[in-house]
Amino acid sequence: MSDPHLPGDPPIPLILRRSAQAKRISLRISQLDGRVTLTMPKRLAEREALDFARSKEEWIRKHLEARGDDVLVGLGSELPLSGKMYRISAGKGRRVQITPEGIFVPGPAERVGARLGAHLREIARDRLAGASDDYAAILGRSYARLSLRDTRSRWGSCTSDGGLMYSWRLVMAPPEVLDYVAAHEVAHLAQMNHSQAFWDEVTRIYGDYAAARGWLRLHGSTLHRYKF
Repeated sequence: MSDPHLPGDPPIPLILRRSAQAKRISLRISQLDGRVTLTMPKRLAEREALDFARSKEEWIRKHLEARGDDVLVGLGSELPLSGKMYRISAGKGRRVQITPEGIFVPGPAERVGARLGAHLREIARDRLAGASDDYAAILGRSYARLSLRDTRSRWGSCTSDGGLMYSWRLVMAPPEVLDYVAAHEVAHLAQMNHSQAFWDEVTRIYGDYAAARGWLRLHGSTLHRYKF
């Protein structure tokens, strides 16, 4: 059966994945892009997996509704920056302008998303470099390099040779959340693990991280809804 889906309004596309390790059917909804994946034992009939999905349709639609729709970034749309919502409007001149009244992006309408995305990456690099520098100084360690990516599975990482990597989408989160992720990765310069000693270092250089960590768990996936 090609292009399996649950019929309805709207229809829900399904991704079927066979696994030799799977002993039963499992269902997963990605909070990043809303994809619904059915994993099933290798020899199970496809119709059984689809019947399982149909039995869970109400649950699937409830979770997809809670996730919200993706946002195509462009003129008239809104997106968060440092935890505050801004409306995007046409700008004048050559540079993107961010004011209390909104974000103003010059140039052709079809290029607004790409241009704003590039501008946000510049802001993210500046803020994450500043936070990393500050926490590294408190820790008494230095890092080798800093890079930005649009990662889907993690907000940051630290390599064994001192390289820091962050998701540029952190610039959309509240400032204390961005700072927490920077402190978290910098702390790995001293402790390449998640032992109590590591968390003690995070507390020492950042402070009480519970609220910022909780925000990421509850709301972090929403930052991936914005398509540039």
